[in-house]
Amino acid sequence: MVSAPAIRTCSLTKWYGRSLGVDSVSFEVQPGEVVGFLGPNGSGKTTVMRMLMGLISPSTGNAEIFGADVATSRSSVRAAIGYLPGTLGLYGTMTARQYFLFLGRMRRADCMARAEALSDRLALDTGARINDMSKGTRQKVGVVQAFMHSPRVLVLDEPTSGLDPLVQHEFDSILHEACAEGAAVLLSSHVLAEVERLAQRVAILDAGRLVAFDDVANLPGRASRMVTLEFEGPADPTHLAGVPGFRLLSCSGRQITGTVTGSQRPMLEAALRGGLVTVTSPERPLDELFRGLVGRGGTRS
Repeated sequence: MVSAPAIRTCSLTKWYGRSLGVDSVSFEVQPGEVVGFLGPNGSGKTTVMRMLMGLISPSTGNAEIFGADVATSRSSVRAAIGYLPGTLGLYGTMTARQYFLFLGRMRRADCMARAEALSDRLALDTGARINDMSKGTRQKVGVVQAFMHSPRVLVLDEPTSGLDPLVQHEFDSILHEACAEGAAVLLSSHVLAEVERLAQRVAILDAGRLVAFDDVANLPGRASRMVTLEFEGPADPTHLAGVPGFRLLSCSGRQITGTVTGSQRPMLEAALRGGLVTVTSPERPLDELFRGLVGRGGTRS
């Protein structure tokens, strides 16, 4: 019997009055997998995460955690999730230890040994009052509260914001350990190198719509990339006219520069007929791939 995905969204749609927040978003996250969740500000990432938590209800479609519909099983679903929101709302008059004890009581679980161990790894002083902490230290509190009950699902919105590099490295280790134990992770981040390092697949939202959901390694084939073609003699761009996916940028001397989307084979076959000698195409970081995949026609809440 095939088990249900840890996270599944099916045509998840949210309207705010007449304004469309997210439109028919469908994707899955499997146990032990990290899916990076990317998109410009206002693209709908936080809206999807809040619907996964049952904090807001979808207008149409549904979200499931291990096969349980979030809308009808909110209590059991929330117990299975470790949630780190982009904007932390902490009880500032408590110390970190008091806050973790409070959360343990709310969850009806003894999580303090785990909370203390995580705090030690992140160099968090649990005796300090939360209101007296720096932004980075409060973020450590947020990380601990998300992981302390060993959740089966982690929904993390900008989890390393404000953390110094050494603490970020320890966070990576904690995340890998959770995945090794079968936790599924949906991780939103503007640190695109972080997503490239941690995630197996990436879901990209733009203007409330899912524009890509693929393995990180496959994204280069989905986005345009720069190429420079050098020919034996003077470059003639007419050889490349009408080639699928190719867009001419410049032609000078023996070189043609352009962008290509998808397979490079049609471009290369046409260029070879024109006397192609060499092709150069620099490796592209994930942030450039991201900009090539999303439009800029406006964003949504």
